[in-house]
This record gives sequence, structure tokens and C-alpha cells, in this order.
Amino acid sequence: MLASIIPTHKVAQWLLVHIHRLLDYVGLEKDQNAEDIIYIAIIVALALALGWLARTIILYCAKKIMLLRNNELAREMMEHHVLLRCSHIIPPLVMLALLPFAFTTESTLMKIVFKALLIYTTIVICMAVSRVASFVWMRFDEKRNTKNLPLKGIMDTIIGVFWVIAIIICVSVLVNKSPVALLTGLGAFAAVLMLVFKDSILGLVAGLQLSQNDMLRVGDWIVVPSTIANGIVVDVSLTSVKVQNFDNTIVTLPPYSLISSSFQNWRGMIDSGCRQIARSVIFDSDTIVTTTPEMIENICKQFPIIKAFVSRVQSEGKPIYDPGLTVVNGTLETNLGLFRAYMCQWLINNPAISNDQQILVRVMVPNGQGIPLQLWCYTATTKWTAYEAIQSAVFEHIMAVAPAFGLRLFNEPSGTDVTQIQFNPLPNQPAPVPTAPKAPQADKQ
Repeated sequence: MLASIIPTHKVAQWLLVHIHRLLDYVGLEKDQNAEDIIYIAIIVALALALGWLARTIILYCAKKIMLLRNNELAREMMEHHVLLRCSHIIPPLVMLALLPFAFTTESTLMKIVFKALLIYTTIVICMAVSRVASFVWMRFDEKRNTKNLPLKGIMDTIIGVFWVIAIIICVSVLVNKSPVALLTGLGAFAAVLMLVFKDSILGLVAGLQLSQNDMLRVGDWIVVPSTIANGIVVDVSLTSVKVQNFDNTIVTLPPYSLISSSFQNWRGMIDSGCRQIARSVIFDSDTIVTTTPEMIENICKQFPIIKAFVSRVQSEGKPIYDPGLTVVNGTLETNLGLFRAYMCQWLINNPAISNDQQILVRVMVPNGQGIPLQLWCYTATTKWTAYEAIQSAVFEHIMAVAPAFGLRLFNEPSGTDVTQIQFNPLPNQPAPVPTAPKAPQADKQ
């Protein structure tokens, strides 16, 4: 194919004739080494000129296409220098086509030049192929990878394989042996290679498991309990997973650490569109009393939203235990049970609380501080600021209305709770008589 594009024989003969004329013109004797050096210099200059010309033409055509058609593909190829990197292949191909005609017989200079040229060509081709593969992966990741699966590690592995093949070819050129023989010899160093590339191999296996099982995506909010990672995944490569924490610090983890240990992914919460509230308040146990008809009537007048529940329980004459997700769960026997019914109804009527998820107000196990009352519900949004605002508003409402039900929230005693200590004398003992304070004495001189 290259011979049909570049008429190597005719061009080489034409160059050799003019080299001979140049040597005759300057009065130098015909010397084979001098002819070879001049020919090589001319070929290198010609190859570089052709490469520059081809690169200029390709870039000019790409810019015209991008301007005329507003082609997105051409624009991205220009931005990622794909055409520029591929154009570097032209100079070594021109050299390989023309240099054989510079040498009439095999010589040491010919062997050195050809080995260097073959190595250079291999490296340039590997660079071009790697850039094309990276560009193809980037386009796939933007257009087709809708789930943001961590495929960059697989791409890094493919590029690494390209470079390993290129290195093997270069070494085979230097030692003048077949690449197959080198691959056979590498089997003896498999243990050493596995030790050197341990992290890359483990990263590849972990990346495959993470993407195959859809355990992790770029943009997921993860928490790794054994580390300080608690934030958004910004990048997943062959050897590292970068997590941006809430304070904008970057935590880097090896991919296999996510496979070998557990981590928490909040993607399910974000996809569901709702976020859980599961928090408790503690009431003093001595404020929990049996209700009276007057208390129930006063509370119904003050909070009309529980009238329907109270009427239903009174008409049936027994407690109501509904098994649904969003039902009123409470009793009329105690003020705490009545407060549970009120909070259930209040949460059901709250537009910031999701009615598609479980709503529950329940009494937890009593402890030395009092009776814990837990609210279990889901906000209708997953945004952090809105979630915290809704949760704060819910518990602020509890603190405000609990006294109307005769309930008091538990607080640890503080210095302001004790205002005066009164002395109580023991039986049959007189109380101590307070004495006037002594007057201060003057300082002795």
C-alpha cells in the first residue's frame, strides 16, 4: 500500500543521482559512507517535511469541516489532538520506504539506523493507537454509558496491553529475536511480573466486578466505614477511586479495597427521590398519664386533624391497628398514645413528607432517661439542605406541641435547674443558728 503511494524506487534513484552530482560538484571523491550519511539526512528532512505538510493539510481540512458543518466529532477530535497524534506516523513510514535504497550492502550503520527507526515507528504507532482508543472510549462514555459505569479501568488496561506489546516488539528488535520467543521467556518471570503489577491486576479485577455488578458509578455518593471517604465518586481508574468529600478534600482508594470490604452507596436513596428520617425524642416518664374525656375533648378542639381518628376509635370501642404504610397509629388510653396519633396524622398531611413510603411513630425501649418516641418517615426530596430543613421543622413542631398533650421532653440537669439548697435538720436536733459574719480585722503594722 505504501509503495503505491510513494514510488520509492524511482524517488530513491533520483535522490542518489543528485547526491552523486553534488559530490562531483564540490570535488569530493565518491565515498559510500558519505553518500549514505547524506542520503539519510535528506530522507529524514524529506520525511519530516512530508509529515509537517500532511499534518497541516489534515488539521486545515478538519477545521474547515468543523466550521462549515459544525461537526461535533471533528471538533472533539481537534480538542483531543487525535489527528495530530496520528499524523506522526507519516515520517517514519516515509523513512522506512526510502532508506533501504541508501545502502547497497548490509553494514553496521544500516543495522543501527533500521533498529532505531523500527523502534521509533513502533512507539509512534502505539501512541496513535492509544490516543484513538482513548477517544473512542471517551465518546462511548459520554454517549452510551448512561449508567456511568466505571469503565475507565478497563480502558487503562487495554492501553497498558498496547504498550506492553510495543515494549516487547522494541526489545525483540534490539536483541534481534522473535517476539514469540520473548513471550515464551516471560513465563519464567510470571511471579515477578505479578508482584510488580499486583495493584494493576487487582484494580482490573475489582473494576470488572464493580462494573459488572453495577456496584459503583461515577457520581455516586459513597461512604467507606474503614476510611474517611464520605462523598461523591469523581473518577474510577485502574489503580484508584477518587472520592470528593463534603469539605472538597479528595480521598483516593484502591479499587480492590471496595471489593474486599463493605461500603455504603447512597445511589438507591437518590434514585428513589426520598430520604429517610429516623430520629427519636425522649419524654419524661412521669408526664405520661391516662387520658380523660375532658382531655381528649380539649385536644381535639386544639388540634382538629385528629377528630376523625378519635371518633373512629370511640365508635368501634377498641384500639385500631391498621397495617398500611401511611396510617394513623395511636391510642386514646394515654396522652402519649394520643400524641402518636396526632403526629401520624400531621406527617400524613405534611406535603414535605412522602406518602408513598412508610410513616410510623412508635415507642422505643424505655431507658434511664425516659420514654423514647421515634419518628420513621421519608422526605419528598433528597437534597441535603431541604432534607435537613424538613427534619428540623418536624422536631421543632414536636417540641412546640408536646406540652399541649401534657408531655415534657427530657433534659439533663444543669446548673440553672438548682436555684437554692434548703437545709433540713435531722430529728431531735436543733437547727444551726446562723451567726453574723466577723468583721474584717485591720492589718497589723
